[in-house]
Amino acid sequence: MGFDRLIDAIVRTQNPTVAGLDPKLDFVPASIKNDCFHTYGKTLEGAAAALLSFNKAIIDQICDIVPAVKPQAAYYEMYGWQGVKALAETISYAQEKGMFVITDGKRNDIGTTMEAYATAHLGVTDVAGEPLSAFGADALTVNGYLGTDGIKPLLNICAAQDKGIFVLVKTSNPSSGELQDKKLSDGATVYEQMGRMCEGWGEESRGKYGYSAVGAVVGATYPEQLAEMRAKAPHTFFLVPGYGAQGGGAQDAKNAFDENGLGAIINSSRGIMCAWKKQGLTEEDFAVAARNEAIRMREDILSTITIR
Repeated sequence: MGFDRLIDAIVRTQNPTVAGLDPKLDFVPASIKNDCFHTYGKTLEGAAAALLSFNKAIIDQICDIVPAVKPQAAYYEMYGWQGVKALAETISYAQEKGMFVITDGKRNDIGTTMEAYATAHLGVTDVAGEPLSAFGADALTVNGYLGTDGIKPLLNICAAQDKGIFVLVKTSNPSSGELQDKKLSDGATVYEQMGRMCEGWGEESRGKYGYSAVGAVVGATYPEQLAEMRAKAPHTFFLVPGYGAQGGGAQDAKNAFDENGLGAIINSSRGIMCAWKKQGLTEEDFAVAARNEAIRMREDILSTITIR
């Protein structure tokens, strides 16, 4: 119910972080690329095989200490259907290793089209009477700026499949304020109103920790707004981008958590995938470096909160 499975994993690992798997081919060690290109040629299939091998190596190194991964769909879609296949296989492999998977797709539509997105990423597809999982992630990021028409189709699938969604509320990018900080007629900001809507959308799906299946994306790059939304959306679980490469730190991210050190998960993507560059290691040690960075990040976050 809600994000109970994710929060259980956070408590078990004592780690409220998620590793973003947003691989570019440039991040992949030459040895992996050369092996894949030798087998498939310098093709989309070869590139996708390299991404998958890279992801699996990182997952193997971090699955015992990091509760979740977050693959960004665009980094796979750019390699065609072969890349999308690598995304599906990455999701499956991470789940086999016991990890919670958040697909970062930022999907946004209404009615049956949004229901199709929900079915693809979170639900099961009916194929001549056979229910089959297409991608099978545990959660999906979505854009709620079409209003309830764009969110309601997701809610039944979340309830039936024990899945969750993260709605864009206050994003971490520099220009987010151009729209999200604007004031409405009642004096609330646009992002505050979106947070209120998340609370309402999730009202019937609250789990044992008090958080619903409707989460929110709120960036660490805006710590004051992060603290504001934590207070104003007490039943909404936060996915927090902006830590590390985008400039947010543990002191900023701590505002996402409740008094029990719960209520949020902090994302790092490039910081983990490219950690070998900062640690003075060779690219062949990329997976070990990713583990080292995941441990460092966990300790950094835990220096500001206590998970109870």
